[in-house]
Amino acid sequence: MTAKMRVAVFKDKGQVEIQEVEKPVPSKGEILVKIEACALCTWEQRIFKGISHVPFPFIGGHEVSGTIAEIGEEVNNERWKVGQKVAVRLLENCYECYYCRKGEHNLCEMIGKQKNQRDKFAGPRGLSEYLSISSDKLFKLDNSLDFEVGALTEPLACVIHSVERAEIEIGDDVLIIGAGVMGLFHTMMCKKRAARVIVSEVDDKRRDLAKVLGADEVFNPVEENSIEKIKQLTEGRGADIVINTTAISKVAQEAIQLVGKMGKVVFYSSQHPDNPINISPDRIHNDEITITGTVSPSISDFQKSAKLLSTKIISPEPLISKVIPFENVQKAFEEAINPENFRVIVKIN
Repeated sequence: MTAKMRVAVFKDKGQVEIQEVEKPVPSKGEILVKIEACALCTWEQRIFKGISHVPFPFIGGHEVSGTIAEIGEEVNNERWKVGQKVAVRLLENCYECYYCRKGEHNLCEMIGKQKNQRDKFAGPRGLSEYLSISSDKLFKLDNSLDFEVGALTEPLACVIHSVERAEIEIGDDVLIIGAGVMGLFHTMMCKKRAARVIVSEVDDKRRDLAKVLGADEVFNPVEENSIEKIKQLTEGRGADIVINTTAISKVAQEAIQLVGKMGKVVFYSSQHPDNPINISPDRIHNDEITITGTVSPSISDFQKSAKLLSTKIISPEPLISKVIPFENVQKAFEEAINPENFRVIVKIN
């Protein structure tokens, strides 16, 4: 009799239910991972709310940690052992396209296009009890690390990619717009770069947490004029680096006004809705401003993230709001979209 496992399936907007499917068996070069924890990213939250569109039925979940349950043939048994805690990078790479060959794996032309052949469901499949996956997708975690923390390897890796793109130098004035999960991860990472971190956030509790996590200055952009505040804090220059972690195009436009000469603006978050913004080409020309985006983590970002969490150089426990059992996954999504919460973790096994 074929072994079964549980998966959480998006049936439609606002509807997630537990179903049973065949438990995967590792093929050559694959490792069977018992998924222990899956964090609910804003992307899955947008699917739940009907903002992002996917083909239903769909198995979401891509911020995951677990343990190695079984090792397939032709896997390096010196490197991988049953019982090892791991984080899983669920972005697919072809390793053949122009961007993969340049080492920019996060920009692979095949991301989101490769189909799972095991059953009828699309999606990254992190909301499953087991995953059978190529060993190159696994990253070791220290076995003392809580699974809930390990599940945050992927979002931290995304922020590492952003911070690397920003090219922050010691002593830079870095403005982070937004103190959600990603804004606060940026706060922690930028402090590790010995920057002066300024956080703009409308919510009182989030500003307070930003201070706890290392922000040097915080302010409410509703109560204070952002441009005047940043000029006041930087002797009239503007910030050296501005990182926008919000999904509001109007804020993205203001971000460019907040950066100083030779500064860099990083558009970290996707925009919903994606409204065009006005930019002065002449100011970019005269002040030598750089505007860049950042999307998804590379393989090296993932490795760095797993190490930072395993060694507790970054401790993201304050960003975990709730841990909810797998059987209550519908409730978990309802909690995840509550703006009062940071990350909600689904405890799967």
